[in-house]
Formats: sequence, structure tokens, C-alpha cells
Amino acid sequence: MKISKSIRLFALAGAATISSFANASEGPGFGKPGIKTPKAGIWRGEFVISETKIPFNFEYNVKDPEHPVLTLLNGTRRDDFKVKQIGPDSIFVKMNTYDAALVARVESDGNITGEYRSLVPGFRGNSLPFVAEHGKNYRFVEKGKELPTKHNLTGKWDLKIYSKAKLPDNVALLRQEGNKLTGVVMSTVGDSRELEGIVQGDEFVLSHFSGPNPRVYRGKINEDGSITGELSSGIYNSTKFEGVPNKTVELPDPYKITHLKEGYKKLDFTLPDLDGKQVSLSDDKYKGKVVIVEIIGTWCPNCTDQTAFLSPWFKANKNRGVEAIAIGFEQKDDLAYAKYTLGTLQKKYGIEYDILFGGIADKKVASEKLPALNQMMAFPTTIIIDRKGEVRQIHTGYTGEITGEYFKNYVTKWNRDLDALIAEPVPADLSKTRASRQSE
Repeated sequence: MKISKSIRLFALAGAATISSFANASEGPGFGKPGIKTPKAGIWRGEFVISETKIPFNFEYNVKDPEHPVLTLLNGTRRDDFKVKQIGPDSIFVKMNTYDAALVARVESDGNITGEYRSLVPGFRGNSLPFVAEHGKNYRFVEKGKELPTKHNLTGKWDLKIYSKAKLPDNVALLRQEGNKLTGVVMSTVGDSRELEGIVQGDEFVLSHFSGPNPRVYRGKINEDGSITGELSSGIYNSTKFEGVPNKTVELPDPYKITHLKEGYKKLDFTLPDLDGKQVSLSDDKYKGKVVIVEIIGTWCPNCTDQTAFLSPWFKANKNRGVEAIAIGFEQKDDLAYAKYTLGTLQKKYGIEYDILFGGIADKKVASEKLPALNQMMAFPTTIIIDRKGEVRQIHTGYTGEITGEYFKNYVTKWNRDLDALIAEPVPADLSKTRASRQSE
């Protein structure tokens, strides 16, 4: 596949806005004369950044011709995205809650050319060109053309990733079957989501793209069994990594990384909801309740995974004396923009708890808005408050289902701890206040 010398962005040319795409047709025209659309079925795409290629796979589904769906494929993970027709031969695929999109043209030979582009107002240069071919179902190498290997990377790895300074340690969980390699990289802030790739000779490669920034890990297996390589993360800088197999390696305890400063027992904040109304933990709505506070951002994949877990849990438990609050820190310090991004998140995951806007997506800013915390190490961070209004637990980061036993243990502890807190009695003074109000 060759990339067109001038990738045409069609509807994105010039200063395109969010509203211009919100009004784009989402169906009319698909399958009609003069309208060129991608073929249904499996596709293989490649992002290109400098000399680095990041392959990804997707399925184009036209079971409902008026509302096609593009599904990104990563191992066992499936992520669906609505497709909008924005021209006779071009489509727009918004990355759901992430303020980015695939904008592409169907060429005369049936291939697709386009860009993955940030839609955040004011951002410039944050785009990646890509090409895609229909009918290609492999990731890196066609089946049957793999080179033999004597290595098997299955197991747990102590992984160190370096940039200008050494970053926190990571733990990789890898599984190899023949040449096929899958896995996940966990860190103190969360996980990489499911990675998919291949091992050939003494080299390996893994990639992932499910809506947020695409990434690829390319490495070499050394004679001593260690691995070294480079992580290229889409529009961001590449970083070096090295790793060794280690069955007992563990990350720092996520329940001990973030904590209250000395002298604090409670969390306090007053922030606007999506309509600008000021909301505080001291509001009557939260008194005597167990309150879950999730600190998130719609740009953060681990945050959306955490929200996908919390939203249905809250729906099933909201009548047990529990409340939840999401505090979103977004890519622009603007309430109108946050109402759009966080409102999209609310709709996507059916959130029935309060969503507040904290400000710009910056750990320093988040720390300033929540001064009782010793530090904001990660988005997401989840705080659990008891019926007395005291902080009982803080969890840094989030690791999803792909982490296996780590996720199962998290869910088990979550339910056990929440059940215990919900079972605690409402403080006597609050019970009297409630009874007095009910009698009025």
C-alpha cells in the first residue's frame, strides 16, 4: 500500500468544528448511486509516523445500510463506532467519547486513505495518516509466512520504560501460541488494553488501537532471555523499554499510592456540573450516604473503562444508600466544551450519577482542586467515602478485564468493601435530621 502524496481531509479542511460534524449526515446516501463506501468485511490498516508503521484491524459492518458500524479489533476486544457519510466518497468516524476521529476517502481501487485526527479545538498538528486494504485479516505478517522462532514469551515480565527520565515500572502479561503474541502492559496508572502481535526469530512486535492514541511495541529477544525495544505511541514521542521475565514482580499497591494529607479525614470540593450548577460534597444529597468519587477524563482510555464498570454497578446499587460523582478534567478549560465531551460520556455509558467539571486535564490542577490529597498520580483515581463523610479508600489507576486475575481481584474487593460500608449505620445526628425533615 502506498500513501497518497496529499491526504485530502475533505470536511476537515480548514478550521473544522465539532458542530460541523455533529450535523453531518449519518446514513442518507449509503449504498445509493454516486456514493462510494467501504466494502463490508475485514480490513487491515496502517498508521505511519516517521518511519514507524502501526497496523490495526477493523470490520466494516453494513447489516443496517443506513447506519454502518466500524469495529476496531484487538485480540478479543471489540469497539464499535458509528460511521457518517460526509461526501460522495468520504466518511467520518468519531471515536465515541474520545475527541478524535478517522476521516477517510474511498479510492478508485477500493482502498481507504485518510487521517486519524484530534478534534480538540485549538490543537494543531495532532494527526496521523493511514491507509487500509479490504480483505486483509492479519496484523503484521500473513498467516503461513511467519518466520520460525525458538522463543516463547508467555509469562509475567518486569518492564521498564524510559523517556528523558525513568518512568514508573510496568508489568507485562504475555501469552504466545506459536508465532501469535497477545498480552497487556500494566502500570501504576492503568493498562495498555489488549495488545496483539507476533514473534519471529529473535524479534517481536505488538500493537493496539481502539479509539485513543494508537501504539506499537517493537522489541528484540536477547541471548540472556531479556527483551529490549521501543514503544511508539501514535502522535507522541517514542520511548525505549527493557524487560526481564519475573514471576513474582508486582506494581506498587494501588490503594497506597494516593492518600489524604496528614490531618485530613475528609475530602471537600465545590465544582460545577454540566449545567454550571455548583455541587459540593457537603450537599444534603450526599449526607449519610456512601459516596464514590471517580476522577476521570474523556481522553483517558483507562477512565472510560473504569466508567464502563462503575455505571452499571451504580444502577444496580443506587437504592442501597450509595451515591457517585464523576469529576472530569478535560483537554480544554472550558465548561461548554466539557459539557460536550462529558455529556458524550454520560450518554455512551448511561451514567445516572452527577458529573462535574474540574478544569484542564492536568495532574497539578487536579491536585489544586482536591487539596486534601497528597498527590494526583493518575487519571482515573477512585475515592470511596463512608456515611460519616470520611475517606475510607483511594485507588490509583484502573486495570480492566484483560488483566485477568488482577481485574477479578479488584472486583471482588470492590464489592466486599462497598457491601461493608453500605451496611454501616447512618450517623445518629444525620438520622435525626432526616426524621425531622420527613415529619415536616
